[in-house]
Amino acid sequence: METSKKINLINGRQIAIVGGGPGGLTLARLLQLKGADVKVYERDINQKARVQGAIVDLHYNSGLKVLEAASLMDAFKARYMQGADSFKLVDENADILLDDSFQSGRFTFGDEHFRPEIDRGALRDILIDSLLPGTVVWGSQLLNLSLVNGRWEMQFKNGTYASSDLVIGCEGYRSHIREYVTDIKSVYTGAAIIQGEIEDPKTACPEIYSLLNNGNLMATGPGKMLVVQPRGDGGLTFYAASMYPDNWEKISGIDFHRPAEVSGYLSNFYNGWHPAFHTLFSACSHYTYRPLLYHPLKQRWQTKPNITILGDAAHLMPPNGEGVNLAMLDALDLSDCLTNGVYQNIEYALRAYEELMFARASPISEETVEGIEDFASPTKESIQKLIQIFGDDENAWKDTK
Repeated sequence: METSKKINLINGRQIAIVGGGPGGLTLARLLQLKGADVKVYERDINQKARVQGAIVDLHYNSGLKVLEAASLMDAFKARYMQGADSFKLVDENADILLDDSFQSGRFTFGDEHFRPEIDRGALRDILIDSLLPGTVVWGSQLLNLSLVNGRWEMQFKNGTYASSDLVIGCEGYRSHIREYVTDIKSVYTGAAIIQGEIEDPKTACPEIYSLLNNGNLMATGPGKMLVVQPRGDGGLTFYAASMYPDNWEKISGIDFHRPAEVSGYLSNFYNGWHPAFHTLFSACSHYTYRPLLYHPLKQRWQTKPNITILGDAAHLMPPNGEGVNLAMLDALDLSDCLTNGVYQNIEYALRAYEELMFARASPISEETVEGIEDFASPTKESIQKLIQIFGDDENAWKDTK
């Protein structure tokens, strides 16, 4: 009886990963472990070009599972922020509604409830350092992509060119590669966040710094929300969320390049909140307005033979603590489909990956979008619901019920 021969789909093929975030770098690591010829094209001019954002928690069945598969768990354990997985929920008067900081250290690696936090920059460094020298091609912002004789020709803003047999877009919600995969556009949820960065919170906003205590802080009041997180460099990032009309950034009259204008708006918007929260606004020197968009995942695209996308490029959704974890799981599934020898060709492997990706991301996205108003513009009833949800979370409050 003749048995079918397993096909090595990556053998002799050049693979281009566009975007050097957690998803793209994880994919590069996993593929290199399988012997793939991979390049990562990243628009940043170098590894330290910009702050990567606040901390991110990795989960037992996603991010941590992928790190194990990538043989990077030891590196992660050496860099994660111990105790940063703690959480406080407070009201507009800074009165504590829930506090799980006393349970810090209760769970550890190997426990499904443990969600260790790491600075995004540190996670990126771990992934980059695991790659072969020269894998990441810095300063490579993609301008154009064209298919020539079955190969992708790439043109970059810096005037350079490259070609590959397979292209994977991992450049987040602004993905250029997505345009070559699908014409399905993102949709505005009706909510937005104003993101602020503070470099020296210990001095600039000491009450918030003390309340934060190197963990996660959520402050909620009718119609608005504040989320504050530490950064690995000692700074902090805060997110002021609420419901805003479409194109509010343009019609508001606020120049987001002028921090004083944004601070003034937030001071008025959060009028009546505890003075400690207002120190965040007065201390902030850089703001970013982020409308919360999502990809309608009930709409699907037809798989292309030699191009696909992962992470936010494929399934953008509002912040829910799952983004990086989902991108890393996408990378694991895609690398497996390309290298497990099950599929006859690249297109079949990409189709199998996309089916897995959609099946996983769709329900999470739908739930997040449905709850966006409760998060960004809560009522007294939804605040109580939030307390109940967190209060029933076995990870944080099982012993306090």
